[in-house]
Amino acid sequence: MKKVLFATTALIATASMAAADVRISGYGRFGLDYNDANDRAVNGISKTTITSRLRLQFDMSTETDSGVTFGARFRAQAESRDNVPGGAVFNGARFFASYQGFTVGVGNIIGAIENTPGLYLETRTAGTGIDGAGFVSVVTNVNNEYFNWDAYSSAGVGANGIEALYSSGGFTGHLSYSTDNGPISVDRFAAMLTYTFGDWTASISAQNSDIMWEDKVVVTVSGNIGDFGVRLAYADNDGIAKWGLYGNYDIGAASNILLWVTDEEAVSAADVAAGRGENRDGVAGSNNGEGTSYGIHYSYDLGGGASFETGYRRASNDNDTFQAGVYFSF
Repeated sequence: MKKVLFATTALIATASMAAADVRISGYGRFGLDYNDANDRAVNGISKTTITSRLRLQFDMSTETDSGVTFGARFRAQAESRDNVPGGAVFNGARFFASYQGFTVGVGNIIGAIENTPGLYLETRTAGTGIDGAGFVSVVTNVNNEYFNWDAYSSAGVGANGIEALYSSGGFTGHLSYSTDNGPISVDRFAAMLTYTFGDWTASISAQNSDIMWEDKVVVTVSGNIGDFGVRLAYADNDGIAKWGLYGNYDIGAASNILLWVTDEEAVSAADVAAGRGENRDGVAGSNNGEGTSYGIHYSYDLGGGASFETGYRRASNDNDTFQAGVYFSF
């Protein structure tokens, strides 16, 4: 059951497919979320709430006589959390053309940063607990500047960009670009390189953006040491460094336990003066994101694509969450 995450939950459209293929897949998850920051008298949210999601994924492809595969993916998703019911939504489609290891995607693209192996936890939710627990474990999330990179959106239009991926042997390369053609044009460009050798995978990725504080460089190394899965991740988030150390271990044939710790650097005073958010401890108005976060996740395989997932997470601002629930795929 031990696993090293070689692709994020946004993927995977580059596998070989039969001609004129239409497939429906997905998952459901539901459980309880305890968050000690919630206060019904203050924000109207109970400390313990129900969290749930149902996702249907539609993959379509056809292969030409010359061997080029054309295809698309879109999703329908319904979820709720924090006592707020959620309605069903369709996301924007990702279209692609693939030939002999080379793929071009357009629309709701995956994104090169998002596709970096070792960016997310090696769990079914890619985070802690049953719904990720805020994804504090991700080294590219700092200072309340979360998910500020192009990624396949499950509940929106997405980046509406273009990307190119190439895989050969143990090498994978990924370039992505998106633009927002509003009153002020905003561009994002990202690149990722990955090499797999034996049980180990090393990756480096970077993003350049017209939006302030979005430039990033990410490095990850992951692999196996005996029965242990280990991973080291680092990101320079436009001047805020964040490290992550992760390990998971199989307990028998059906259980896996994962431990992680991250450390977020303080924002510079110059950046704060320029308008960036404040994460430093002991500063009035700060989100107190500076410092160490840690968590533990436990998974038990129930068979038939179902599992019991539970996890505890303490964020660097001393926020505690505990989650438990059931995840099943189909």
